[in-house]
Amino acid sequence: MEYKNYFWDFDGTLYNSYPGMVRSFVETLKTQEIELDSKEVYKIMREASVRKAFKLYGENLDIPKLRQMYHSFEEQYQDKMRLFDGAADVCRKIKENGGRNFLLTHRDSSALNILKRDNLWFYFDDFVTADNDFARKPDPESLLYLVSKYNLKVEESVMVGDRELDIAAGHNAGMSGILFDPDKLLHQDYNADRLVYSLSDILK
Repeated sequence: MEYKNYFWDFDGTLYNSYPGMVRSFVETLKTQEIELDSKEVYKIMREASVRKAFKLYGENLDIPKLRQMYHSFEEQYQDKMRLFDGAADVCRKIKENGGRNFLLTHRDSSALNILKRDNLWFYFDDFVTADNDFARKPDPESLLYLVSKYNLKVEESVMVGDRELDIAAGHNAGMSGILFDPDKLLHQDYNADRLVYSLSDILK
């Protein structure tokens, strides 16, 4: 195994949550009589973030109110959220080989409920969610907290994510970064140490 400690992003990495996220965003803006192209919204979310999408499309609107509405819509689609192929097997094999898995997500504790639903909870040593109130990625604060808590070696650690900010967070913490690009949408690797199109390739 190339690394011992794997720090996983949730949305777009372990779980293909973008269909529900995009649909929720489009439905939210539709309440303001703004019609959006789902493919364009997805592209912005993948290359940047939901926050960036709100900034682009929500100018002169009540963003806090729209974000509440978005989360309300998005909760309705969580039951349909599914793991990417290979996610469970990779996490299981890491544990079987003596490695560790950690979750690092901007999503709240609902992410943990989904892991429990799909029996992935037991493969993880610890979790950082929005409820911990750390600085958001690419700030390395949450990564460094877990590194310190478990006395981990950063040279044996890697951040796995589907966006530039995931790779940057890993590098800012002194560890490697694996970029997961399942639909080959990204046009650059953001200086990732590895680029994979399938999660199963991570352990190859």
